[in-house]
Amino acid sequence: MRTYGIIINGKLEQTAKTKPVKNPATNEIVGHMPLAATEDLDRAVTAAEAAYQKWRLVPDSARAAACTAIADVIEQNLEEIAQIVTKEQGKPLNGIGSRFEIGGAVAWSRNVAGLELPVEIIDDNPDAPVTLHRKPVGVVGSITPWNWPISIAIWHILPAIRAGNAVVIKPSPNTPLSTLRLVELINEVLMPGLLNAVTGENSLGAAMTNHPGIAKITFTGSTATGIKVMSSAADSLKRLTLELGGNDAGIVLPDADPKAIVEKLFWGAFINNGQTCAALKRLYVHDSIYDEVCRELTAFAQKVITGNGQNEDSDLGPLQNEMQYGIVSRYVDEAIAKGGRVLTGGAPTHGDGYFYPVTLVADIDHGCDLVDKEQFGPALPIIRYSDLDDVVAKANATTYGLGGSVWSSDLVKAREIAGRLECGTVWINAHGLLRPDTPFSGVKQSGIGVQFGVEGLRELTTIQSVVG
Repeated sequence: MRTYGIIINGKLEQTAKTKPVKNPATNEIVGHMPLAATEDLDRAVTAAEAAYQKWRLVPDSARAAACTAIADVIEQNLEEIAQIVTKEQGKPLNGIGSRFEIGGAVAWSRNVAGLELPVEIIDDNPDAPVTLHRKPVGVVGSITPWNWPISIAIWHILPAIRAGNAVVIKPSPNTPLSTLRLVELINEVLMPGLLNAVTGENSLGAAMTNHPGIAKITFTGSTATGIKVMSSAADSLKRLTLELGGNDAGIVLPDADPKAIVEKLFWGAFINNGQTCAALKRLYVHDSIYDEVCRELTAFAQKVITGNGQNEDSDLGPLQNEMQYGIVSRYVDEAIAKGGRVLTGGAPTHGDGYFYPVTLVADIDHGCDLVDKEQFGPALPIIRYSDLDDVVAKANATTYGLGGSVWSSDLVKAREIAGRLECGTVWINAHGLLRPDTPFSGVKQSGIGVQFGVEGLRELTTIQSVVG
């Protein structure tokens, strides 16, 4: 079994204490997480600050080249990282699984390398020119979740490095091993101290959010934790990017073709076993095609294989942890008790691992947790509607506002409905398709700030106006 360590100033270090990390499919120990102390965090921040003072002065072309080098080293070690992700997170190697995730990280890194923030000319008067410059913020603290440990790490790290910052990253204690290996590999191509990694329990994240040496926190996780991050960062007025929870609604209009959309509907909801902030969490279907959509989704779902992620034929793996398994189980049980009709799934087998079957629950409405809250797992409520204005109001009746989707053969009508949804991203005849060139953000309690593309890169900078 490989020994993992924290990475400070380009060096791998062992800690006095560790904690076992288990495979959610088998409950077997797959490695040990180093437990960093606050003193380790202090040293990581000091190393990052020293590296930042050098990195902020390098040419823009060198920063772009570093991002390309990062993409290369990840690509060269794709299979190793994918195997670690599957063992600690549970997702399958194939399909939209670990290999897909690492391959996406490679492509994302190459895209970020090509982004630019040129000087903007506000006034070109030769006697009194005014120009706008983007400056790096300094040391960025990255706190990442357990659902997409490598993808989200790259979403945090690459724009920060590209914009001229240094990074200290703390991954989820549920999935720390793949991130530690990723950071170790990236350090092969970066100057020491530019990217540091510390691991530990959630208290270490709290120490990051109020650390005086960290200028900005980029956090992806639950809304409840995001509120704590924002509160903790207030004393030092840290800049924040928070990508938080979602309860994304999909609206199927009466002119949609159920057979044509079923596969995209299914994977929009069940990508990563439903453990995705921007997954489809509530499906509203017009009364005229409700039964047909239910039949098509059920038939598709029953062909999907849930199993150990290391089995090459698995389409979905287990839930990542016991807490999430309990949430999904409770929400489904309550929906059934309130009259929900289970089309498939809903009855997990108890044994090793946190396996929960793909579950479709029809004939329910608002007033139960499976609809009103974020289930973050493989259970989808399907809600019947007849009035368009009413369903738009229901889709918006949530404190969340991350994503949404409209499904229709009439693109003009679909885009009109999309404009009425209160969320940061709306997809037409798809759901959850994230692109590195397309800004991604939440409204309401789904987050603050923007990620991806040039807009996301700007989040890692401050503005300096030069007059004269």
